[in-house]
Amino acid sequence: MRHARRRVVRRVTRLAAVGGLLLGGAMVTQAAMASETPPATTGALRSAAGAGDPGDALVARLGTARTAGSWIGADGRPVVAVTDDAAARAVRQAGATAKVVPRSMDELKSATTTLRSAPRVAGTAWAVDYRTNRVVVRADSTVSAGDWSRMTQVAAGIGGFVHMERTKGAFTTRLNGALPILSTGGRCSAGFNVTNGQRDFILTAGHCGPAGSTWFADNQGDQQLGQTVDSAFPGTDFSLVQYASGKAGAGADVVSVGGGKGVRITGAADPAVGQRVFRSGSTSGLRDGQVTGLNATVNYPEGTVTGLIETDVCAEPGDSGGPLFSEGIALGVTSGGNGDCKTGGTTFFQPVTKAMTTLGVRLIVSAQNAGGAQGTPPSGAPSAPAQGGMAPNAASPGSSAPVTGTSEGSTLLARLTDTRNVGPGLLVVAGSLIALVATRYIRSEQDRKAYQRYYSATWG
Repeated sequence: MRHARRRVVRRVTRLAAVGGLLLGGAMVTQAAMASETPPATTGALRSAAGAGDPGDALVARLGTARTAGSWIGADGRPVVAVTDDAAARAVRQAGATAKVVPRSMDELKSATTTLRSAPRVAGTAWAVDYRTNRVVVRADSTVSAGDWSRMTQVAAGIGGFVHMERTKGAFTTRLNGALPILSTGGRCSAGFNVTNGQRDFILTAGHCGPAGSTWFADNQGDQQLGQTVDSAFPGTDFSLVQYASGKAGAGADVVSVGGGKGVRITGAADPAVGQRVFRSGSTSGLRDGQVTGLNATVNYPEGTVTGLIETDVCAEPGDSGGPLFSEGIALGVTSGGNGDCKTGGTTFFQPVTKAMTTLGVRLIVSAQNAGGAQGTPPSGAPSAPAQGGMAPNAASPGSSAPVTGTSEGSTLLARLTDTRNVGPGLLVVAGSLIALVATRYIRSEQDRKAYQRYYSATWG
């Protein structure tokens, strides 16, 4: 009976050791596969001009007197608003969808100019709605009945295509990457890492703080991050925080989306109306929605900001300056809006292309995406085309990447079971080999002692 038990124990030990070898080998293989860079996604439709959004290219070719903007349809194809049949035929021949509308972009922009020239009312905002061919004016809960009446009269003088609506909440900056950065003025979110070729910076919102503001990565003031060296607000809404060390460090091409995870940024571009976009911030994390308007104007209590991206993505205080992106393409930094992530709302973003052009900086991207151009002179030109050639719901934030430089720790168990690590797999393989050798040694020792006991008894 004792011998039978020994045989069972030895058999189980051998099976466990062999299983360990197989598991360790699988872990090493999976880790090697996980370390490969995922392939970049590409849009299905390309512009005849070779780059950028196809709808924008058609608008540029036909002119603003015959068109009224473009957007991405539900099927992922560009839709171009046109004012005559000849322009509609040209759009269809280019492979896009044409929609004939009564007003051109010139007429719509003339309406926004008239609104801008009227007495300023804090708490109002407007943008051209390409899809309905009208200008939408919104007023938040802080706008008085008298101011609302006066703005309504201005709109009536422009024409019936100016739509007026009240909205809940208040249009405010989101002050208080998407990692948090803190100063005496409050908390904001890091946007994108940029460089001028000599030093590295964080591109964030201008209302976060004036030039000279000192930023920290912790609320104790122990980890100084850098200092604001250039800031523009109101009018526009962007600023540069220069790293105290001069360099952004490892993982500079990654924006945080929470939980120690991030998205790798590969370029910058201007968005299209209807495009699905993603925003990350230190308060509300990763959120998504659609671009609803371009060249929007917002009358914050602090002043008016123009040329913004309008979206239905929610945001909350502390998300200011955080990145807006889609398919790994940088689009904007969070400016402000109304509502929150429970009730929803409208959020506005400063386009990164305009900010980089003005500041003379460029995005820091990974080596394989930079194409060896990291040492070239700074340029604010878009470094990648807009991802406008796919259905809005098919878009994703971009390729995932770990966030480096955070204080988030991990347990030994988590590290051992992390399939991204080759080390744990090798450790399991080594342990299994040792178990096999030990099993053979124990078996031989047991056999030797049994042999010795048997013959000792025989010899008397």
